[in-house]
Amino acid sequence: MFSYVTLEQRVPVEHPMRKIRALVDRALERVEPVLAAMYAERGHPLIAPERLLWAQSLIALCSIRSESQLMEQLN
Repeated sequence: MFSYVTLEQRVPVEHPMRKIRALVDRALERVEPVLAAMYAERGHPLIAPERLLWAQSLIALCSIRSESQLMEQLN
């Protein structure tokens, strides 16, 4: 399903998740060299580890029960 509305437009400016995202982004920047070393030189493309970590953070912080519920909440 395609949408012309970006996530930035969907989340209100004053929403607390924006501050949390800034903290998580800074933490992920610090571990980026370790994450980059995890990428395989060949094979099919993987989901970036930082995206997986961010998704797991959302699941924990928002008390979401499953990945499918996360996808529903994002929509």
